[in-house]
Amino acid sequence: MPFHVMLIPTLGCPSNCNYCWSSEESSPIMSIETVKEVVEWLRTFRNDSVTFTFHGGEPLLAGADFFREALPLLAKGLDGRKMAFAIQTNLWKMTDEIAEIFAEYNIPIGSSLDGPEELNDFQRGKGYYKKTMKGYEIARAHGLTVRFITTFTSHSIKYKEDIFNFYLDKEWTLKLHPALPSLRGDEPEKWALDPEEYGELLVYLLDKYLENVGKIEVMNIDHLCKCVFGGRGTVCTFVDCMGDTFAVGPDGNIYPCYRFVGMPKYVLGNVYDRPGMEDLAQSDAWKLMNRYKEYVDLKCKGCAHINYCRGGCPYNAITPTDEEIRDVDPHCVAYKRIFDEITERVNNEMFGGPSMEMGLFQDPMRPSKPGIMSLMLKKI
Repeated sequence: MPFHVMLIPTLGCPSNCNYCWSSEESSPIMSIETVKEVVEWLRTFRNDSVTFTFHGGEPLLAGADFFREALPLLAKGLDGRKMAFAIQTNLWKMTDEIAEIFAEYNIPIGSSLDGPEELNDFQRGKGYYKKTMKGYEIARAHGLTVRFITTFTSHSIKYKEDIFNFYLDKEWTLKLHPALPSLRGDEPEKWALDPEEYGELLVYLLDKYLENVGKIEVMNIDHLCKCVFGGRGTVCTFVDCMGDTFAVGPDGNIYPCYRFVGMPKYVLGNVYDRPGMEDLAQSDAWKLMNRYKEYVDLKCKGCAHINYCRGGCPYNAITPTDEEIRDVDPHCVAYKRIFDEITERVNNEMFGGPSMEMGLFQDPMRPSKPGIMSLMLKKI
């Protein structure tokens, strides 16, 4: 069974991205004692293999000494079960010392760039690009794998071709997510990407990916195709993650996901109390998440994509409405757009259209969009 524990060493972050929220760099940092309590909690909580992802805030603010102590505690403290590590960081605080520690545990790095330097710095702040690339070079010099997430906003969507070509030229994997309305600030919608535009962006990237198979990887498109082909969600946005994913904040509080960390209404328990699954299930936050699942079952029961979409991300659906369940993930429009597109293309390629009576192969004289099967066969 998949089991994922996100560790949030601090909510502090040295950057101040325009569409994001940021804590002061002086925000509290998780103690090694709390890491030890995480290990003790997990000893009896669940016996499966586990992936630990360090997230934030900016986890590198915890410093080299923190990781030098924390990683062996986690690696050796869980009775020899299989485990893996990952980290999401802007790389500003990356040093040779930290990179050496990460290389010992073969830790893949996720970072963030929104495209070419000028565009990236317009959204994320002047100097962001150069600071991240400096950390990137240090990480790569130590043999670490680094991949970037690009946030598409109401501004950067106008430069989607530039962003795609940036990743194509760099021969980097493209992974993206849409900017959400801010939960803080006076203009929550200023940078948010409209769901319909997001759907069209995904279709655009599907086409561009298929035109450049073998030259670039677009991770989102891979995941979306696998959802349709496999009939189940393949990433956290499209699965029932309750019970399989948890986040632990700097003070040991346990949350359903890193996105909820620091929000008291979403606390499930605390590692110092060593709660079992049944204890977490008694929390108001757990009950709220279950109500959302039940809402999805009713709201989406007639949707062809329910089995591998599951209403999208609960955070996107619940937090903007102050824990009142009014609808599914607002990006439902985008998800349906791309899932419909993938399904239609599969049917056209395999059966010549939506009806299987048309035969196994499409009329070769009939114009068609770029083929998905070539992409899927490559991935298989």
